[in-house]
Amino acid sequence: MPTDTKHDDLQSLRIDHSLREGGGEPPAWSRRIILGGIALVVLLGIVTLAYRVLASETPEVEVVRATAQGSDVAGSTVLSASGYIVAHHKISVNSKVTGRVAWIGVEKGDKVKEGQVLVRLEDQEFRAMYVQSRGAWESAKARLSELEHGSRPEEIQQADHNLAEARATAANDKINLDRSKELFAQGVVSKQALDDAGARYDASQQRANSLEQSFRLSKIGPRAEQIERARADVLQAQGQMDYAKSQLDATVIRAPVSGTILERTAEKGELVTAQFASGAEGGPRGSVVALADLSDIQVELDIAQDDFAKLSPKQEGTVTLDAFKDRSYKGVIAEMSPEANRQKATVQVKVQIQNPDAYLRPEMNATVQFKASDEKSSGPKPAWVFVPTAALRDKDGAKFVLIAFNGKALRRDVHVQGQRSGGYLVDSLVGGENVITTAPANLQDGQKIRIKGQS
Repeated sequence: MPTDTKHDDLQSLRIDHSLREGGGEPPAWSRRIILGGIALVVLLGIVTLAYRVLASETPEVEVVRATAQGSDVAGSTVLSASGYIVAHHKISVNSKVTGRVAWIGVEKGDKVKEGQVLVRLEDQEFRAMYVQSRGAWESAKARLSELEHGSRPEEIQQADHNLAEARATAANDKINLDRSKELFAQGVVSKQALDDAGARYDASQQRANSLEQSFRLSKIGPRAEQIERARADVLQAQGQMDYAKSQLDATVIRAPVSGTILERTAEKGELVTAQFASGAEGGPRGSVVALADLSDIQVELDIAQDDFAKLSPKQEGTVTLDAFKDRSYKGVIAEMSPEANRQKATVQVKVQIQNPDAYLRPEMNATVQFKASDEKSSGPKPAWVFVPTAALRDKDGAKFVLIAFNGKALRRDVHVQGQRSGGYLVDSLVGGENVITTAPANLQDGQKIRIKGQS
C-alpha cells in the first residue's frame, strides 16, 4: 500500500476537537457526574471502614437452640444426679497378731463363705507358748487337787509313827537327865555332862511337840486360804493358756462374712501386723484382704444443697450405669447424711439398689433419676428445657444462661432440675431460645453480639 494512503487513513481516526462546545471545553454535566461518582466511592469506602472497625469490637458468639423436654419426662423425674457405686459394707480383714504369711488361698474376685480360711501365718512360736502355758495350768490344777483332798491315810499314819518315836526319844532323854543329876550330886560326872543331858532332853521334847502339831495338821488338812490361793493360781494359769490359744488360733485368718474378695494386699512371706502397718516397700502390712457382700450395693451421691429439698427418705429412683447404658435398676434412698459438706456445699445421699446383679461393680459411674412423690406429681407438671453444659454459667453461686436475641446477649437466671448426657434440664426457659455456648469470658448482659456464621 502507498505511504500516502496510510497517512490519510490515520488522519481519519483522530478526534476532531473543533467539534467541542464552548470553544473546546467538556460539557458541565459530565464533570458533575464524574465528581458525584468519586464522592460516592469515597463515601462507600468510609462506611465499609467504619463497619469493619465497629464489627471488630462486637464479640462473636456461638449459639445452640434450647429444646423443651416432654411433659412425661419432666413430670416423672424431679432430680437426676451422678455418683459412684459402693459396697454397703466393705471389710478390711486384718491380723490380730504379728506374723509372716505362710499361705494365702484366695485371689481378687473370688467368692468366699463366712468362716472360710483365707490366710495362714507361721505359728511355731505361738504353738510353743501355748504348750508352755498349758503345762503351767496342769501343774496348778494338780496342786489344787492335792490341797482339796488333804493328807492321805498313809501320811497320817506316818506322822503318828514319827510322833511316837519322838516321844520315846524324849522319855529316854528324860531318864538320862535324871541319872546325870544324881551322879553330878555324888560328884561322879561333871557339870558339862549334866548340861549336855539337859540339852538333849530339851531338843527331843521340842521335836516331839513339833511332830505332834504336824500330826494334828495332817488330820485336819490344809487351811482354807491355801485352797483359795491354789484356785486363784489355777485361774491365772488358765487365763494365760486361753490367751496363748487365742494367739495361736489368730494365725489362721478366716472370712468374717460371705462375700467377694475386692483386694489382696499381702503375699506369702510378707509380714502382717495389727499395730504398726507400714506403706514402705517390704514393711509390715496392716491387712491381708478386703471383701464385701456385692449383693448389698449402694450408689453414693453428693447432692447440691440447692437440690436437697427435692429428696426425701425412702424416695425411689432409677439407677443407670455409664458402662451398661441398656441396663437399669430400681433404687431407694437408704441414707441421708446428717451433716453437709461445707467445702463442696453438698449433702451425701446413698441409694440402695434393690435388684443388683453381676454387672454392678464398686466404683462404677452411675446416674440416679429420682421419681416425684405422689404429692408432687399430682400437681401441674413443670416445663423443663435442655441446655448444653457449655451454656450453663455460674457466678457467685447463681446459675444462668445467656440468650442471643436481636443482636444482644440477654441473661436468664435458671435452676438446674436434672442432668442429662451432655447438658442439664433447667427451668425459666420455654424452649427454642438461642443459648450462647461459646463467647468471651467478659460478655455482659445486654452487650451487642455477632452470631458466628451470620452477617
